[in-house]
Amino acid sequence: MKPIRIGILTVVSTAAFTGCLFREDRAAIGIREGVLHMGNGAEPQALDPHLVSGFTEHKILTSLFEGLATLDGTTLEPKPAAAESWTVSDDGKVYRFTIRENAKWSNGDPVTAHDYVYAWQRNLSPGLGSEYAYMLHCIWNAKVFNEGRLTDFGQVGARALDERTLEVTLENPTPYFPAMQIHFSFFPVHRANIERFGRIDERGTKWTQAGNMVSNGPFLLTKWWPNRIITVAKNPYYWDANAVRLKEINFYPIDNLQTEELTFRAGGLHVTDAVRKSRLPKFRATMPQYLRMHPFLGSYFYRFNCARAPFTDVRVRRAFAMSIDRELITKNLLHGAYEPTACFTPPNTAGYTCTASIPYDVAAAKRLLAEAGFPDGRGLPPVELLFNTSEEHKLIAEAVQQMWKKNLNASVTLVNQDWKVYLDALTNMDYYVARSSWIGDYYDPNSFLDCFLTGGGNNRTGFSDARYDELIGRAAKTPEQGERYRLFQEAERILLDQAPIAPIYLYRRVYLRVPELKGWDENLLGYVIYKNVYFETCGAK
Repeated sequence: MKPIRIGILTVVSTAAFTGCLFREDRAAIGIREGVLHMGNGAEPQALDPHLVSGFTEHKILTSLFEGLATLDGTTLEPKPAAAESWTVSDDGKVYRFTIRENAKWSNGDPVTAHDYVYAWQRNLSPGLGSEYAYMLHCIWNAKVFNEGRLTDFGQVGARALDERTLEVTLENPTPYFPAMQIHFSFFPVHRANIERFGRIDERGTKWTQAGNMVSNGPFLLTKWWPNRIITVAKNPYYWDANAVRLKEINFYPIDNLQTEELTFRAGGLHVTDAVRKSRLPKFRATMPQYLRMHPFLGSYFYRFNCARAPFTDVRVRRAFAMSIDRELITKNLLHGAYEPTACFTPPNTAGYTCTASIPYDVAAAKRLLAEAGFPDGRGLPPVELLFNTSEEHKLIAEAVQQMWKKNLNASVTLVNQDWKVYLDALTNMDYYVARSSWIGDYYDPNSFLDCFLTGGGNNRTGFSDARYDELIGRAAKTPEQGERYRLFQEAERILLDQAPIAPIYLYRRVYLRVPELKGWDENLLGYVIYKNVYFETCGAK
């Protein structure tokens, strides 16, 4: 029997297998044994759910931890998870979650309401410096505690009424609060596990290492070899362990798309993180059964450091933003994989579509630059464009570099950094212009627009506008959707007028996946419920 290689598949040419696929590679063994191999894009910044900020980490953390609620993979409606049920008061401000009686940590300890209170106190502790602490500011007094203006956490609206009952009091009605529980900033942590290795607000301790971490999700951490592999294995203590069909998941930090594609084609991966857009015509023609493309609630944009000249001047920021030809980037460089955008929030996000924009207008950009004191770019200091390691980011950065030179006579140097160093540079605002993206944490425009509140952990631009802050604050207190969206419209108009960012395109999830992998939901949030994922082996119905 002579095997015939087709892509990553090996077909045995014999009727004895009735068209089944015979494989001897890692992916084939994984299908047979229930071990998933997937590309993760980059080495994670950390595996502490209160100290990370990216989708790179989110993909791993959702296998290890579980919030009070999860989402339906298709409708994105909230469903019970660690909490078996919840109620909400008539005024929409008080939630009571009932923790499952059989919810357990990976060491066998029961998961209790106290664990969530402790975790949220930790995330909000000023000393921890969590960039995502603001996600919890919808909880009563959480913001003032996080800012250090309140020291008694007992006055914050999160308390355990007993071992299984968690009461949460909010500042304002927040109907999407249960849906927010899929975000890692709300995940519980095991108090004894944290304090075995340090203080409640101590960063970078050893509790997240394999062999040390205690978690409550469907999988537990068994291996972390930096820049090589992260392995999670089925958690026998997980409350719904019988539903978990995978034995193990291996996450590979492969930030080179060509390497990732070759690994997939050689049978080393079941799912890639992304694909080279230049390869899309080839994939569509020869590998359509593996190519996956679906909408994704995210925006790709550039940040300007508003505290560093010349971008302290709004006219310079707008000039640079208005000189980016988004159509050329998305059509020619990215082969139509993404949609160009002139605003920040993706259109029709829970019914909201931004009406403001930053147009592509080179003539207007040149006038603005001249008004700022740099006619034809004369006197404009050299600037740097920072991006994290990725051939796609590099391709876009090179194109924008040329556009800014041609349109504004700007001298731009490209700076490439690996994921962790890049994130540190953003956090410390050690950049001029930086490649960025934002993926919605929940299906609401607030998930995008509250990023740029003054001092927000994910602002990272130095942008501050009192009116903008006021509008986002008022929207949080406004129950009527029409008025709430009107406030968002005004806020986003301010954001785009002040231009701490330059929108470029709207995301789609574009990646490769073997057909045998089932239960892998394709939704706007890119939210995968790993306990539902399994392999359909040859001949299965």
